[in-house]
Amino acid sequence: MLAELAKGVTVDRVGRRLDVSGRTVRRRLRGICDRIGVATAIEAVAWAARRRLI
Repeated sequence: MLAELAKGVTVDRVGRRLDVSGRTVRRRLRGICDRIGVATAIEAVAWAARRRLI
């Protein structure tokens, strides 16, 4: 999910690719952000990139 966002894919398109709604993607992103201690999906993408996860 974060890798797709890093490529510039929209939340709704990520949802379609995963066969879930955009709302579900946003909820899952919120969970990821909470777990890694960041405030936004952009920060989560940067966090993952710094750790070479994406």
